Amino acid sequence: MRIDFLKMQGLGNDFLVFDAPAEAAPDSKALRALADRHTGIGFDQALMLEKPRDPGSRVFYRVFNADGGEVEQCGNGARCVAALMYARAPERGREVLMQSLGGPVRARVREDGQVSVDMGAPNFDPRSLPMEAAAEAPRYPIAIDGGTVEVGAVSMGNPHAVLQVPDAAAAPVGELGPALERHPRFPRRVNVGFMQIVDRGHIRLRVHERGVGETLACGTGACAAVAVGRDWGLLDEEVRVDLPGGTARVSWPGRGGRLWLTGPATTVFTGTVNL
Repeated sequence: MRIDFLKMQGLGNDFLVFDAPAEAAPDSKALRALADRHTGIGFDQALMLEKPRDPGSRVFYRVFNADGGEVEQCGNGARCVAALMYARAPERGREVLMQSLGGPVRARVREDGQVSVDMGAPNFDPRSLPMEAAAEAPRYPIAIDGGTVEVGAVSMGNPHAVLQVPDAAAAPVGELGPALERHPRFPRRVNVGFMQIVDRGHIRLRVHERGVGETLACGTGACAAVAVGRDWGLLDEEVRVDLPGGTARVSWPGRGGRLWLTGPATTVFTGTVNL
């Protein structure tokens, strides 16, 4: 099976983007092989584009992590898909409606090339992640490695746990990230964000993504960190998020409001691969 693809990236979060083949989609073994950065193409997530399922939508996209597992949503991936849809049909305008397993997604391709995505309203109900908890709370103590850490938990269409740390650069992402990802309180695993609050309009963030490991950027992770930090009363409505791969902007008025993520989305190269 031959696949024509694009390699795209948003803030260093990189993607294999391809139209769904007429034959069966690549299985998890094939995707893991393609994700290998030494013997394959290399990517954090694969984005498979299918025909839209509702009138007015331009595309239905599916998201697969580097381990081959399918997940609900990807913020930077959504921005890359929106940029591609606009490039393919600019005559349809800069407002792009898409669909995913996480629900409908509205995006806007700006004149300066940045792409904004409406990520919906953050869901703090622990059942939405899912997370084992007696009731919703601003912080949850989690016993791990003989100690306890406190996290905020929120769903951005996919599950996130957020820790506040004094210094993101020195945060134990490689140790705590995998341990929390697979903690039994998260039966479908969880993405883990390590957030340093610089001031009320600025955070630094590193993210361990489930099924991938630490990435240069995570769009839904940036959204989750701002949602949790704002819900804790520590952040303003407009927040700059510095990630290892670059800077994103997140805007959220608060509970009940919709959250917008803005940042770059670019094509790195195109190619063809035989499976």
